Amino acid sequence: MSELYPADRLARAGAALRAAGIDALLVTPGSDLRYLTGYNAKQLERLTCLVIPRDGDPVLLVPLLERPAALASPAADLGIEIIGWAETDDPFGQVAQRLAAAPGGRPDRVAVANRMWAEHALKLRDALPGSAVELADPVLRQLRMRKEPAEVAALRRAGQAIDRVHRRMADWLRPGRTEAEVGADIAEAILASGHVSVDFVIVGSGPNAASPHHEVSDRTINRGDMVVVDIGGTTPDGYCSDCTRTYVAGGQPDPEAVEYYAVLQRAQDAACDAVKPGVTPEAVDAAAREIITQGGYGEFFIHRTGHGIGLESHEDPYIVAGNIEPLEPGMAFSIEPGIYLPQRHGARIEDILVCTDDGGERLNQVRRDLVVLPG
Repeated sequence: MSELYPADRLARAGAALRAAGIDALLVTPGSDLRYLTGYNAKQLERLTCLVIPRDGDPVLLVPLLERPAALASPAADLGIEIIGWAETDDPFGQVAQRLAAAPGGRPDRVAVANRMWAEHALKLRDALPGSAVELADPVLRQLRMRKEPAEVAALRRAGQAIDRVHRRMADWLRPGRTEAEVGADIAEAILASGHVSVDFVIVGSGPNAASPHHEVSDRTINRGDMVVVDIGGTTPDGYCSDCTRTYVAGGQPDPEAVEYYAVLQRAQDAACDAVKPGVTPEAVDAAAREIITQGGYGEFFIHRTGHGIGLESHEDPYIVAGNIEPLEPGMAFSIEPGIYLPQRHGARIEDILVCTDDGGERLNQVRRDLVVLPG
């Protein structure tokens, strides 16, 4: 855990704060707090807030009844003060007092974590009259987007765990079962594979495979159905998995599905091959999109090619047209083109990649061809 959540992150966040010209950073429970301190705090109506002033020492303010949990987390090893506030205290006022007492005095600009509850953000704004409240992206985005070696190793372990689930798909996915029944078995296997939570299970069969974010339904899977299985969870490290494969539930699929799956596989390979430092996410998206368009299915590729991944399933960088920020070593993201024929069927192939010094490393190794399962 000390490698995943090193103590110098707070100093780096402080440096980024000063570089952005922001006077204070306020972080409540969520992935930003875990990234900075290792503390996976509960989201509660009671305020938990990491206060990082532009000048001065950070402090972690927690409800008194949550202080033992904070002290048992990696945050206790960071050398910061962990203060418990009592039920009748005003924690928002305490945050304001801490900032006013810092060397820089009352802050003009305060950045709040992007995922902060509106209830907390508005109360903090009211407690800091005269301070401009803005999002923390300029401070935290660049730090979180470039994964350190320990983070890449955690993502690699997560990829191996979700691969183990895909390799067992023949145990559950067969004609005559419903999507919901298959999904329940998959969810159980995700936990058994080494995850601590199931983030999502998509089992889209037949026409439901043409809906990219379909989850599960009571539809019975038929022989020859194309079935998109997109699954992911969170590991004990806090890092996420996400992998999609397309299966045939016994029998023979529609010949057109076989045709466009071959196009899709070429497109996914091309996008993965395009990954290297200096290449833009827009160019990676285009590498997949061009092949699908040339194959005659461009109008059926209806979403971006990928999203970043780490402590959240979806985070920066996004692999999409318009994103011209060059890739750098340590950036981790999905490559997941899809083809979806409305009311008929669809397919998607998804791997997590990490940009390396000279290319991209796939973190998922389970087979990528169109797998016809027994049935």
